[in-house]
Formats: sequence, structure tokens, C-alpha cells
Amino acid sequence: MDNTNQKKALINSEIALFLRGLIIGKVLTLMVIGGLLWWLLKPNLLSRNSADSSNSNQSFKTVSNTGSSFQTVADVPPASFNYGGSTAWASIRQLVDSQIQSDRPELQLRYVDPVNASPGSSSGIRMLLDGRIDFAQSSRPLTDEEQAMAKERGFTLEQRQVGMDGIAVVVNPSLNVAGLTVDQLQQIYSGKITNWNQVGGPNLPITPLSQRPEDADTVILKGQALGSNVQYVYSTTEAVRQLSKIPGGVYYASARSVIFQCSVKALPLGSTSSQLIPPYQEPMVSPEQCPRQRNQLNTQAVKNGSYPIIANLFVIIKQNKGQEQQIGDAYAKLLLTDQGQRAIEQAGFVAVR
Repeated sequence: MDNTNQKKALINSEIALFLRGLIIGKVLTLMVIGGLLWWLLKPNLLSRNSADSSNSNQSFKTVSNTGSSFQTVADVPPASFNYGGSTAWASIRQLVDSQIQSDRPELQLRYVDPVNASPGSSSGIRMLLDGRIDFAQSSRPLTDEEQAMAKERGFTLEQRQVGMDGIAVVVNPSLNVAGLTVDQLQQIYSGKITNWNQVGGPNLPITPLSQRPEDADTVILKGQALGSNVQYVYSTTEAVRQLSKIPGGVYYASARSVIFQCSVKALPLGSTSSQLIPPYQEPMVSPEQCPRQRNQLNTQAVKNGSYPIIANLFVIIKQNKGQEQQIGDAYAKLLLTDQGQRAIEQAGFVAVR
């Protein structure tokens, strides 16, 4: 009986050893086959990984290369600066400059009003000449007199264009007149045309309103004195308020500043009476529809030059090799980035690039 049990135990042990050897052999065989497959497929795997990496990098470049932005401008001085000038730039100061300072918190800009003068391009340039601000915003080019004053003080002034605007002529909404030619507008402000019936309107005296030339954003009569019948206002806001009360009143200013106002009406302008072009996008929004709807700038006419009176927007930079020159140059570069030009259009103006 013992011999029988011993034989069974021996047989079971041999079976176990055989099975274990069989399993180990299969495992080793699978490892050899797996290693061989990895070695054969390795070039393809490396090539695929390289392609994936290249695609990933290309995707990053596409996302990153979406145009110049406020963040990409170098040499922006980390300090606080004063600036001032054109009232036409009000929406840029509100919408664009605030965005610049949000993206570049190291730069702080503070708008400064003139003392004993109304705000405008002229007063801003004078403040720059006098050293009261670091750069100026202007909606007209520099004059020879301003350039001469700068040279007398040991520096020069550079004007760098960053946008475009139209000059709009606005009247009381009740006035029935088709429009004006540039020549008629100039004769109104020189005092040669004094009644609306002289330009196809009603028998109504004309009351021209204007900022004083030394403070104004724009100048209708270059090198000529305004007529004695011109009434002077401190600002565009005051002019718009008065026009709503004066049936025969007229005023000119940045189109962006006045065409969306509900209490005045913008007139089409032209080089001739047969080519009158509105400063707003047609159809015109009537005062009754405002403020639910507002007129928008006729950007196409400004951009293609068919609108007869264009105002270019300039950053006025003091060329003195000092910090004023550095901030003026940096500010202009910020506005001329892709992001800056889009923001200028969002503020209601026309981009230059």
C-alpha cells in the first residue's frame, strides 16, 4: 500500500514540474515575440511621436501668432504719466486706454485738463510745449508755429498717425436743409453767408458756434479769422446743448463726438452740391428713434477719402531723448498694434493699418 502511494506522489510531482516548465516556456516565448515586435515597430513609433510633437508645436504657433498685442510692445516705461488734448479722443481714453492699462499694469496714464482754456488739440499741444504733460492726443496736424515754438525750447515735435475720423456739421433737428458744400461751410464761418435761405434752407438767420481757434480740435478756416457773428463755446458738449435751443444754429466737430447725439442732426457734406455724402451710415436714424438706435460713423467714406473733411488722429511726441519721448513713442506703438487698431475701431474711429 505504501509503495502505491509513493508512486502516485512521484507521478504528481513530475506532472507539476512539467506544467510549471510549460508555463515558464510560454511566458519566455511571449516575451521574445513581444521584444521582437517592439524592435520592428520602434522606428514607426518614434516617427509618429515626432509628428505629434510637431503638430502640437505648430498648433501653439498658430494660436500664439494671432497678431501684435499690447503685451508684445517692448520698452513700455513702468511709471505714471500725464497726457491731454483732443476731446475727439474721449472714447479712446475711455475704451482703449483703460484696456492698455489693464494689460500693462506697470503703465499708468492720467488725463489732465488745461488751465484757463477749453480742452482740445491746440490746448493739449500747448501743454506739451510747456512741459505740463508727457504726450498729447490731437485730431489735427501740427502747425508751423507749434514746430517753431518747440525748436525755440530745444526739442522737436513728432506727429504719429494712429486713426482717422470725419468732421461732421450738426444743426438743430428741425432745420430743413439738404446739406452743405465745404465752400458754403467756410463762407458761413467767415461771415459771408448769414441766412439759411442762401444755401437752400428756410429764411432763418445762421448762428455759427465754434470753439476758439486757439483751443479747437479742428480748424475749418485755415489762416483766416472767424466771422464776427460766430459764438464761442467751451466744448462740444456745450455746443450740442445750445444747438437744441437755437433753430438756426450750426457747429462742426469730430464726427465720432456728435453724429450719435439725439438732440442734433448731422448734415451731408460735399465738394459740390451734387455730391453730398453723409458722415453717418444710411439710413439716418431720426431723433425720434434715438436713443434706442444711434447713428454710426460712415467709416467707408472716411476710409476711401470720399467724405470731404477728414481728421487724422495723431499722437504728438516730444523728441527730447527723455522719458517724455519714451512714453510718447510707446503709447503710439501700443495703438498701432493689431489689438490697438481693433480697439480704435471699436471706439468708433477708422484704423490706419
